[in-house]
Amino acid sequence: MAILRKAAATLLAASAALLAIPPTASAHPAPHGTLARENFDRLPLGPVAEGRGWSTDSKDGTLTVVPSSTGHGRELRIRTEGNGRAFLVFDELSPPGNSLWGRVRLRVGGFPTAPDWAHWTIAEASGAGSPTLVRPLGGQFAPTDAGNFWGVGSDLGPTGDWTSWKTSAPAVAGKWQCAEFHLDAADNRVTVYLDGVRQSELTVSTKEHGGTADDFVFPAFDKLKLGWQLYQADPTPSSYDIRMDDIALGTRRVGGCGNGG
Repeated sequence: MAILRKAAATLLAASAALLAIPPTASAHPAPHGTLARENFDRLPLGPVAEGRGWSTDSKDGTLTVVPSSTGHGRELRIRTEGNGRAFLVFDELSPPGNSLWGRVRLRVGGFPTAPDWAHWTIAEASGAGSPTLVRPLGGQFAPTDAGNFWGVGSDLGPTGDWTSWKTSAPAVAGKWQCAEFHLDAADNRVTVYLDGVRQSELTVSTKEHGGTADDFVFPAFDKLKLGWQLYQADPTPSSYDIRMDDIALGTRRVGGCGNGG
């Protein structure tokens, strides 16, 4: 009987430990160098305001956990009206050496076709003590080339408000893509990868960027936002639908986007 009581106590302790795991945590240890991960599978369906290591920020926008469009697990649906915004906010970051890698699978239902030069952001990094906003994933509608194009950008810092978009990196609506970015403080360098392939034309650095003649310098990063924001009023279309999944932030490249380099 003593053996049975001991076995029962062990089972109860194990059950309590499992229940203590936060709903968005994994029962497996995070890979070395991981700063944050989220795949939404452990969150309840419906509107979401926070998760493990993140909160939300929205205006004229909503964030909802929905069944995955691939039929497996769950994903995040972001919807905004007009020039609204809706972001996940990872605001507990302290990346070693002020450098980090990010990865997210995403699908944008439609990009703006008006007004001319409409500008949108998907990822934005910032830090206390500096006004500089670093936007490793974003882009712009260019009427001169009749399309939306990916571009790295910045705002509020000494280099001004700019988005260095390239026609060689078209933004395609309605398509799942795996996007990665590397913020490397060694040269204030931003590097972007789409579906595992480096987009070398989108790289910016201290001296090579899209702003003024001043140096482009990172803030001391402590926050990263992932979601959607459009800045111009009365855009066409009037609302935007974005899906996100498989988010990972780390001190080294997470990978999982393909075989490109």
